[in-house]
Amino acid sequence: MAVTIAGHYLGGLKTELVHEPSGARLITAAPVDNQGDGSSFSPTDMVAASLGACMATLMGIVAQREGLDLEGTHFRVEKHMTAEPPRRIARLVTVFHLPARLGADDRLRLERAALTCPVHRSLLPEIDKPVEFVYDL
Repeated sequence: MAVTIAGHYLGGLKTELVHEPSGARLITAAPVDNQGDGSSFSPTDMVAASLGACMATLMGIVAQREGLDLEGTHFRVEKHMTAEPPRRIARLVTVFHLPARLGADDRLRLERAALTCPVHRSLLPEIDKPVEFVYDL
């Protein structure tokens, strides 16, 4: 199934994106360290955000199927760019905080699901992408 995202350059190193199936809109801006004003997600920020959201979604699918409560689960993705040209994402460090009450089997199922998300699997192997699951909620 194909999904179309339409884009329009707004000037000032910003773009407007439209998710055509839903009509949802999003503005991107170049980051401060690359000639922009950093007023919104940069395109590479969206890669980092997509990674976390995709992993959380896959865990949510497993939780729904298994009747698990993931209330309060949250995550952070820290994006590191290369220092030398050409600019690219070098590292995406992801940390998930999940309910402590989850048993060992459920934890394993959730972690496996997260690590098989399409975004994680689509990123270049050269990108370091460590993931930590902390059961502290």
